[in-house]
Amino acid sequence: MRILPAEAVDRLLAGSIVAIPTETVYGLAADGLNEAAVRAIFVAKGRPADHPLILHVADAERAAAHARWDERADLLLDLWPGPLTLVLWNRDVPAIVRGGHPTVAMRVPDHPIALEILSAVGPLAAPSANRFGGVSPTRVEHVGIEFPGLPVVDGGPCRVGVESTIVSLLEGRPRLLRPGSVSLEELMARLGGVEVGGTIAAPGNLEAHYAPRGRVVLVPHGTPGAHVPAPERTEHARRLYDDLRHHDALGVDPIVCELAAPVGIGLAVNDRLMRAAAG
Repeated sequence: MRILPAEAVDRLLAGSIVAIPTETVYGLAADGLNEAAVRAIFVAKGRPADHPLILHVADAERAAAHARWDERADLLLDLWPGPLTLVLWNRDVPAIVRGGHPTVAMRVPDHPIALEILSAVGPLAAPSANRFGGVSPTRVEHVGIEFPGLPVVDGGPCRVGVESTIVSLLEGRPRLLRPGSVSLEELMARLGGVEVGGTIAAPGNLEAHYAPRGRVVLVPHGTPGAHVPAPERTEHARRLYDDLRHHDALGVDPIVCELAAPVGIGLAVNDRLMRAAAG
């Protein structure tokens, strides 16, 4: 059910969940400071209670109000609004949003509708609007397939197409927990040394995730004849989930996917494909 942003605001303030667009994927949103509303997200998605959510905020000032701000975050603020999530020590975000961990993941999305709603409602917990472990939605139609009848604000196709980059600022050296369109190269340029990987709890960081119903088989970059070809990297990312859903709908099994060149956003594409294949 498609609704306007003003109706989404009313529903969110009343404690309901709605789907909203961001530049990365569509999110299943609820008032991030309302524990009952956030619990409805976990129930709807079938998401494990210990798997944290990203808290979306309207600006850096709001982020600093809910976390113990790290001076290194100031070096990244020119990337907000944008597809970058920071993991910081929690200040007052409810435990249900954090999956019970002492940390909180936050970002400022770069989508006018999302920012309009955030400005009116306040912080929103908003994981991808799909069943847990499945392919994320990048079009409003995808949300309707996942959750028939769910109120959703139509913001058009998502222009990035993969989830945000996640960076932890909990340790002495920043750590890239999930690659996205904010590349490792960009992070290194701003922060200097950046570790990659680790066991810090973060959203969307399970070994098996983002998986269609059909099996995903991966082939190296440059392999001819793959069902999901590798065009220019940013286009590859934007089309990735749409292409997986399309081939799933056709009953293709296995879905043969060509890995991207492992630089820039190609790291994010390959991360999602490897998790999809593991699923």
